[in-house]
Amino acid sequence: MTIRSQLLKGILDGCVLAVIEKEPVYGYELSRKLQDIGLADVSEGTIYPVLLRLQKNKLIIGEMKPSGSGPNRKYYSLTAAGKEALTVISEEWNQLSIPINALLLKGAISNDSK
Repeated sequence: MTIRSQLLKGILDGCVLAVIEKEPVYGYELSRKLQDIGLADVSEGTIYPVLLRLQKNKLIIGEMKPSGSGPNRKYYSLTAAGKEALTVISEEWNQLSIPINALLLKGAISNDSK
């Protein structure tokens, strides 16, 4: 497993919840939306286990709806618990990403840490 895929695995639940928060989506559409924003590694094979886990944890719900082109599709939307989880994930991500970006992208290390 590459470093990139390990990092992505750690934040993928939050990314999925963030996409679903904007509008209900089905699995393939979710995969495409994530790929469109630059997460090319996120395939359908990666998405469906995440959706199942999030649904099992009651963070999302799935509802079958008719499709304009083919069989019915399962559209996922956030539950109240999912919205709360997304808020927590977003806050935690900000608390981690700001100092990590400062360290890795700018090489910022204070003299106190030497």
